[in-house]
Amino acid sequence: SQYSAVDTNPLSVYIMQPIWNKIIKIVPLWIAPNLLTFSGFVMILVNYFLISFYDWDYTASGTSPGLVPTWVWLFSAFTTFCAYALDSIDGKHARRTQSSTPLGELFDHGLDSWATSIFVLSFFSVCSRDNGTTGVSVYTMYIYLSIVLFNFMCSHWEKYNTGVLFLPWGYDISQVVLIAAYLLTGAVGVEVWQKPFLFGYYIADALVILLIGFSLFLSFPQTLYNIHRAHLKKTLKNDSLYEGLLPLVSPLLLFILLTVWVVLSPGNILAKQPRIFLWMVGVAFSNVICKVIICQMSSTQPELFHWFLFPLALVVYAAISGLLGWMEEAVLAVFTVLVTAAHVHYGVCVGRQLSEHLNIYIFSLKKRVQE
Repeated sequence: SQYSAVDTNPLSVYIMQPIWNKIIKIVPLWIAPNLLTFSGFVMILVNYFLISFYDWDYTASGTSPGLVPTWVWLFSAFTTFCAYALDSIDGKHARRTQSSTPLGELFDHGLDSWATSIFVLSFFSVCSRDNGTTGVSVYTMYIYLSIVLFNFMCSHWEKYNTGVLFLPWGYDISQVVLIAAYLLTGAVGVEVWQKPFLFGYYIADALVILLIGFSLFLSFPQTLYNIHRAHLKKTLKNDSLYEGLLPLVSPLLLFILLTVWVVLSPGNILAKQPRIFLWMVGVAFSNVICKVIICQMSSTQPELFHWFLFPLALVVYAAISGLLGWMEEAVLAVFTVLVTAAHVHYGVCVGRQLSEHLNIYIFSLKKRVQE
């Protein structure tokens, strides 16, 4: 299927695109586009693990403001900008080197589906966890992450139905806001997040309100409108309502299971291990959404229940019924490691299969030799 994407965001069209068009000229023509995509993702990961090292339980900014060195926030701004730039130029570079492939599209969107949660999880260290006076509660973090992932899912569900990826406005805005937030934190210190900044509201509150407003009143209605328009023009990919809604079943069940665990956990798992739990949420989501992206690219139907829902349901049942007892945290940790390993393994396998099928290398522009 031919890749088509539409970007109508003024920030992107008038400010960012001209910058990317300048940056792309410096990239040597022998570099594979997937290498750009992957480098951006690695930078996001390095940044995430660096922040985790200084602030494992999301309390550093609130209780001991000097704990995370200033250079870490500046490094975060730098890596976020680089990842944003690389993610924005990989497609341009692919067209420039005439190496656009379905593998590149999948690689880009697949890594994006994982990076989306990592961006959010890194950002939580800035505004810190609720300590009674300032900060954001871990439940707000969970809801915030869920909304961001819901937005990501919507744009790919829309593409599954219309064949066109309408790039969400929220993407460019969120990247610019993230970079600005890191720069502000580096320049002024984390204290800026702990003082009310307008009408007794904190900056973090304003961002949460903005995000929710954006999702519910801009992104989601836009998605429904685009699908409705395709329906009127008779350009919808799927004839039946069942087929059209099918990709939403697994992500919604995933969200329900996770929320049940969060709310009914006897050991209050989210408050005890927010970093591990939220990481697991992001990885699980990414795996479910990758299946949707592959189905949408290959015009196949996703299965009703993603395999991952079964082990998760077992773990959630064991946790909330009290079967796990004091082992709940340990089980979460093991489960998270397994899920992450399964996701990486899945990505490597799909990449290999596609590179063999299309007779190309993932990280090189040289053609494979036909046996």
